[in-house]
Amino acid sequence: MARIRVIEPREASGALAEQYKRIAAPDGIVDNILTIHSLNPASLAVHYELYKVLMFGPSELSRAQREMVAVAVSTANRCHY
Repeated sequence: MARIRVIEPREASGALAEQYKRIAAPDGIVDNILTIHSLNPASLAVHYELYKVLMFGPSELSRAQREMVAVAVSTANRCHY
């Protein structure tokens, strides 16, 4: 859980609600790492674009390897994301 105030998807309106719809998983869930940007929708858009490039753009690493790096870093940081 973020330690800063966030606007949950069910409470969002306007531009933030539209951003949440665009980035939500098929089950409607928006990852916590993205909701922390809810007070600044412009930063949410930029963060999501960076994520797409890092995880899906051209790379020497496979998608599975990229996910493994993310899991290892999150574990080292004791992050639940």
